[in-house]
Amino acid sequence: MAIIVNKETSFIIQGITGKQGQVHARLCLEYGCKLVGGVTPGKGGETVEGLPVFNTVEEAIDSCGEINASMILVPPFGVKDSAIEAMDNGIKTIIPITEYVPVKDTIGMREYAQDVGATIIGPNTIGAISPGKGKIGIMPGFLYSEGNVGIVSRSGTLTHEVASCLSHMGVGQSTCVGIGGDPVPGASFSDILKMFRDDSETKCVILIGEIGGVGEELAAEYLKIEKYNKPVFAFIAGNTAPAQKKMGHAGAIIAGNSGTARSKRDALEAAGVIVAKTLEELLNLTSETINDKIN
Repeated sequence: MAIIVNKETSFIIQGITGKQGQVHARLCLEYGCKLVGGVTPGKGGETVEGLPVFNTVEEAIDSCGEINASMILVPPFGVKDSAIEAMDNGIKTIIPITEYVPVKDTIGMREYAQDVGATIIGPNTIGAISPGKGKIGIMPGFLYSEGNVGIVSRSGTLTHEVASCLSHMGVGQSTCVGIGGDPVPGASFSDILKMFRDDSETKCVILIGEIGGVGEELAAEYLKIEKYNKPVFAFIAGNTAPAQKKMGHAGAIIAGNSGTARSKRDALEAAGVIVAKTLEELLNLTSETINDKIN
């Protein structure tokens, strides 16, 4: 069973009537996802791509039955309220795609999720995809293929690149998860690594990190303590990034001596992770390992 999303995962889009909500509702349906409706306060009774729109999450559940997840595509200052509304109604997987969510709101969402046993993927994320089964996110599905490599990444673009190149090499993916590029994510690298550990479809894992924060170092500590049972490969973007300059993501900034590509690489290597210097090396190492495991 794939992690986070599979063929049976039913979900809604909060913010479905917005421009992005409408576009990604169509793309999720085209991918074969079990998207059952959407929520936009004041727009109840409308339809998007033939799907019903409700004023509240509670109304959506009353009409559609069990809902496993919500993809949130609302403006930044509405994300926290939307996430809490979904969790208050029993939805256990929350995927806020939105960028520029205030960090204090993300911290509040994460703490609330811990209290109610929910998982938040994001914000500022591409979401999650289990190729051939389903996606809750904004990634182009055609770049991904079904297989046995798990990917967890802070960078949406690099997730696309790595998955696409692996697919061209004949190496498919079990699930690909973007934890988001913000300084404080909902689910961490370690959280997703735990899910991959217990997933029978995942035979090896790729971790794609970048400068800033300590998420990769914390993942290294987890892997060292856990004595992880699957091969893990990593790539850390930002080797040439100057200090005190934000590079792309809000969380990709080196402050003082922490958060450097070198510190992350050293920590991961000390935990037994093979850290590739280039994407080409990462792809070749993964391809060789997965082919050995399958054959």
